[in-house]
Amino acid sequence: MRKFDSNVQVLKYKVLREVARHYWNGEEIFSVFNEIAQEIVKKGQPSTSCCIYKDRAKVAERIRIALGGDKKNPNIIEVIDLVCDECPEAGHVVTDLCRGCLAHACEASCKLGAITFGKDNKAKIDKSKCVECGRCAESCPYSAINNFKRPCEKSCKADAIFMAETGEAKIDYSKCVSCGACVIHCPFGATVDKSYITNIIDLIKASENNTKYNVLAVIAPAFVSQFDYASRGQVIQGIRELGFKEVYEAAQSADLVAYNEAKELEEKGFLTTSCCPAFVEYTQINFPDMAEHISHNLSPMAQMGQILKSKDPNCKVVFIGPCTAKKAEFQLDKAKNYIDSVMTFEELQALFDSRDINIEELESTPIDDATGFGRGFAKSGGVAAAVVEALAEQNSEFVADPIAVEGLDKCKSALLRASKGVLKNNIIEGMACVGGCIGGAGCLSHTDKHKVIIDQHMREATRKEIKESVEVLS
Repeated sequence: MRKFDSNVQVLKYKVLREVARHYWNGEEIFSVFNEIAQEIVKKGQPSTSCCIYKDRAKVAERIRIALGGDKKNPNIIEVIDLVCDECPEAGHVVTDLCRGCLAHACEASCKLGAITFGKDNKAKIDKSKCVECGRCAESCPYSAINNFKRPCEKSCKADAIFMAETGEAKIDYSKCVSCGACVIHCPFGATVDKSYITNIIDLIKASENNTKYNVLAVIAPAFVSQFDYASRGQVIQGIRELGFKEVYEAAQSADLVAYNEAKELEEKGFLTTSCCPAFVEYTQINFPDMAEHISHNLSPMAQMGQILKSKDPNCKVVFIGPCTAKKAEFQLDKAKNYIDSVMTFEELQALFDSRDINIEELESTPIDDATGFGRGFAKSGGVAAAVVEALAEQNSEFVADPIAVEGLDKCKSALLRASKGVLKNNIIEGMACVGGCIGGAGCLSHTDKHKVIIDQHMREATRKEIKESVEVLS
């Protein structure tokens, strides 16, 4: 059974699992750094760098991130300099395919004189003159000139990653929206999201088996697509085995959010959704004039936290989902009073295994308190569909014309057209991750089958109308 997409995720998981295992036992992690590193990088196994000692030093850096990373840096994504492979500088480069031909078409095409030739008659690019126009690449008959981009830089549609003078990747935190795309795509695992896994363990332990206060979990509906080696009821029971008093599906509050956003859309005439924190942050940074159109409703995560805290003010609420940006959202003023911490599905798997909880062997605990529309928030197009349904249930005459965009590059296109007044649609559902939440950076895996599983989860919902959920939650 393969739980993860890549060896990068496996290494990250092992670090989280071992940190959690020692922390459950009350050990001071800084005192067992070497022990954890030696457990993960064992003698005799193939080295991934120059030597076993550097491998262990890299693990030590991952342990630091697992403990919350740089406390002075509020951003969720950090770069581990030691792990970064210092990829070549991005831009056009001459490859070994260059034949040193007589024509020198690349030189002729360059109007800035950036192409020169050495003794071997092979082309060279003077980066001090090159403006990356690409004409040389277009003109080369051998396709010997390529436009190279570092994987992290290529994946970041917010243009927040660049190469530092010292060679390693660097994040411009004024642009970063914590979507985690770079976390997924760096083949060395140098870009990592901070973890609050030890904080969550503290919340559970300090509750003294939920006698001092109740520890409640809110789980995103995308979970059914991730732990597909067990039933969804076994996942819920596994969370309870960790020490959570109750588990609630965020799809319930998603129904309420859709209902309220439908009213807001009718009132304002134009709206952008608020459930994806990375999309909201991207809009605020890059399209400040559009910020006024962002829905004023809380995200399903914060909405459920607000409901639970109103009923039990002393409870602690932990959100479990596929999203790294949620780790930033829960610390914002609009959410920090409702959510106490956040972990990803990757971290949940690490917690299960740190306590030797094999969820496949557990009894199934049902969770069925939402409509298929609320569960549909997990995929691109689901929010828009829920808002349309909510308008119909409210007997509204307002005609919604939604556009669902996934990936920040497509979000940018829709926002740009809206800012210029040429977008025909009146509601933008924006999702930073391709596919929506099921494509989140905190997922165990990313495959096409996840949408099929979510569709099935939606069909199995016993509540058929959004107003049923609204009546229960209101």
